Amino acid sequence: MISTIVVAAVVGIGLGVFLQKGRFCFVNAFRDFFAYKDSRVTKGVLAATLLTMVFWGIAYQLGYYQGFWTPRWGLTGLVGGFIFGVGMTYAGGCASGTLYRAGEGYLQFWLTLLFMGVGYAGFTVAFPTLQTTYFEPLTFGEGVSLFAISPVPAGLLGVLVAVGALLVYATLIGRTGTRADAEERSTAASVRPAAMLAPLVGLQQFARGTAEYFRGVAEAARNPLEASKQPWDPRSAALGITAVAVLWFTQVSIVGVTGPEARWTGYLLSQVGVDAGSFEYWGSILFQGQGVGVTVDMVMIAFVIVGAALAALWSGDFSLRVPKRRRLPNAVVGGLMMGAGSRLAPGCNIGNIYSGIAELSVHSFIAAAGIVAGVYVMTHWIYREVGCAI
Repeated sequence: MISTIVVAAVVGIGLGVFLQKGRFCFVNAFRDFFAYKDSRVTKGVLAATLLTMVFWGIAYQLGYYQGFWTPRWGLTGLVGGFIFGVGMTYAGGCASGTLYRAGEGYLQFWLTLLFMGVGYAGFTVAFPTLQTTYFEPLTFGEGVSLFAISPVPAGLLGVLVAVGALLVYATLIGRTGTRADAEERSTAASVRPAAMLAPLVGLQQFARGTAEYFRGVAEAARNPLEASKQPWDPRSAALGITAVAVLWFTQVSIVGVTGPEARWTGYLLSQVGVDAGSFEYWGSILFQGQGVGVTVDMVMIAFVIVGAALAALWSGDFSLRVPKRRRLPNAVVGGLMMGAGSRLAPGCNIGNIYSGIAELSVHSFIAAAGIVAGVYVMTHWIYREVGCAI
């Protein structure tokens, strides 16, 4: 038990440091891409997810893992994910972004966490009704990971999916590079070859970007102390997140945020006299009938805030920041939607987009689509007066 707690502390602090240094937030990754075509953080999210997928696949194939998280799949993922995506965009921070900003001293995101807790509690009270009116009619199949059912060895499957995702990405960015040339050509015959070259052009751009990244890493390595205090490239944060996620996968489980937070809500309420264990969702589901107490994933999540605070103090980024009054609705409404949406899905951006896709969970592909759709719709609403790039 002591070693597990040590692992929780190491993984939590590591995640907090890498999230804070890389400004690793899924709202930034998707909102900035939709609004400005800014893919800086998006690249970090893609790198972290695909690298984790490959290493988790290998670990699973070799038997070095502690279990998948695979909820039953259906429209619950799409509906709950959409609500969560709208909520996190309105709040200005995803589940992981809220944690690292809370560690930086943003009181607004402590308020967001508080109202996420209200969302968890409200969901728990409504859970018996939601079982028959929401989950049963909208759930179609048992949860499963493609790693577990595919005839392709898990390690190889992870590599194949990652390479496929890279080719899709290269094609998309390659089209941007060839579009200008294609539009200047007047015949369809000349346009087709340009479009066919898009993957090659994209891979060349990817190779140049990767080489430029490693040149930047080498330059930073000449003065590591100073570089450690500067904001990091999200791809550097992705490498660190992948390393601690692999450690967590081999020792405890996949990385999740809102599940442990929902447990924290039940535990804290039990400390002020609420019989949290008597509620079905907390008692028999989240705590699995073992009593309302502190679990190892709850400890890990708490250390994420500690790690982010340490990183912010080291960089000089930490300070207590009081939110402006006009920003309070974002924390209150956004937090409520994140808390409720993550339970209705179930799962948040970390559970479904990062960990869920990395473990090739069928449920998480659906929930991830709902989350991204929610971010897209909310981004267009927020920028409705000036418009979005996408």
